[in-house]
Amino acid sequence: MEQVAGDILQVKYALDTFYFLVMGAFVMWMAAGFSMLEAGMVRSKNTAEILTKNIVLYSIASVMYMLVGYNIMYGDAVSSIIPGISFGLGGDNEAAAVLAGGEDAPYYSNLSDFFFQVVFVATAMSIVSGAVAERMKLWAFLGFAVVFTAVIYPTQGMWKWGGGFLDEAGFLDFAGSGVVHMAGAAAAIAGVLLLGARKGKYGKDGSVNAIPGANMPLATLGTFILWMGWFGFNGGSELMVSNVDEANATSMVFVNTNMAAAGGCIAALLLARMWFGKADLTMALNGALAGLVSITAEPLTPSPELATLIGAAGGLLVVASIVIMDKFFKIDDPVGAISVHGVVGIWGLLAVTFSNPDATLGAQLLGIAVIFAWVFATSFVVWFLLKSIFGIRVSEEEEYEGLDVGECGLVAYPEFVSK
Repeated sequence: MEQVAGDILQVKYALDTFYFLVMGAFVMWMAAGFSMLEAGMVRSKNTAEILTKNIVLYSIASVMYMLVGYNIMYGDAVSSIIPGISFGLGGDNEAAAVLAGGEDAPYYSNLSDFFFQVVFVATAMSIVSGAVAERMKLWAFLGFAVVFTAVIYPTQGMWKWGGGFLDEAGFLDFAGSGVVHMAGAAAAIAGVLLLGARKGKYGKDGSVNAIPGANMPLATLGTFILWMGWFGFNGGSELMVSNVDEANATSMVFVNTNMAAAGGCIAALLLARMWFGKADLTMALNGALAGLVSITAEPLTPSPELATLIGAAGGLLVVASIVIMDKFFKIDDPVGAISVHGVVGIWGLLAVTFSNPDATLGAQLLGIAVIFAWVFATSFVVWFLLKSIFGIRVSEEEEYEGLDVGECGLVAYPEFVSK
C-alpha cells in the first residue's frame, strides 16, 4: 500500500508540475499579445521601439524576480506587512512544495511555481508599456522596470498571495485583477501624469485629436493571443488538476474566462455603436480585454451566465472610461491600458462579492486602496527621480521623427521611409 501511495504521489507531482509549467508558458505567450496589440495601436514610426520595450521588459522581469522579487513575495517575511529580503533562488527552490491541506493539496516543483509567478510580473509591467508609448525614453522605461519588478510589485504581491496582511484581512483576488492588473495601471498612471500627453493629442481649445494606430490586424492578433494566454493566467491559478474536484474547477475557470471576454467584447461594441454611430474595432478589442480583467479576480465561483454579465459590465465600463479619461482628464493613454486594467480591475475586485460567499465589500475595498496607494506612490517617486536625474521624455524632434529612429536607430517598416 505504501508503494502504491508513493506512486500516486509521484504521478500527482508530475501532473501538477507539468500543468503549472504549461499554464506558465500560456501566460508567457501574453508577452507576444501585448507586443502585437501595442505595435498595432501606435503609429508606425514607433513600432520598433515598442517591440524592443516588450521583449526587454520581459527579460528584466525574469532576471529581477529571480534575483530578489520572488523571495520578497514568497520568502520569510519580517511581518505581515514587511517582507524579508534574500537573493537568488537557491537549492531549496528545487524541492517540491507541499502546501497545507493534506493529500489533496497542490504538490509541485517550486521552480514551476517560480516560472508561473515570473510571467505574471512581466504581464504587470507590460501594462505600463502601452500607456507611456510614443513619447517616453526607452532607457527611463527600462530603469523603472528594474525597480517595479524587483521591489514594487513583489511587495504588494506578498501582502496578498504571500500570506500578508491583505490575505489575513480576507481580501480575495484569485488571479490578479488587483495584484497584477490594477497594480500595472497604477504604475502607468503615475508615469503618464509626469510624462504628459503626446504632441498634438489635445488642442488649446480643449479638443481631443484622435491619433490612430498603424496596424489594426496586429492589434486584433494581439488581442486574440492575450485571450488565449488568459486561460493560463486564470486556469493556472487553480494550482492543480490532479483530482476530480480540481479538474472540474479548472474547467469552470476556463469556461468563465472565455464567457467574460465574449460578454465584454459584445457589450463594448454595442455601446460604441450607440455612442459613436460606428462599430469601433478598438473598443471591441478593449472590451474583450476588459471582460478578461473583470473575471480574473474570481473566475471559479460565478456561473457561466453570471461570468458573461460581469464581463459585459466591464466592456461597458471600459468604453466610458476611455472617453472620460480622454475628454475630461486629458490623460493620454494610446492603448487604453489604464482603463482596461485599472478601472476595470477595480470593478473585477468588487464583482467578487457577487458570487463568492467568503468575500466582503470592506475587505475588497481595503485591498483596492492599499494596492493602488502603494504602487502609485512608489511608482511616482521612482518616475520623479528618473525625470529629475535623466529625463523621461524624448525631445520634440525625436517624437516627431519617431522613437524608432531616435531610440533604436532603425525603423520597423523601412520600405515606407523615403530615401
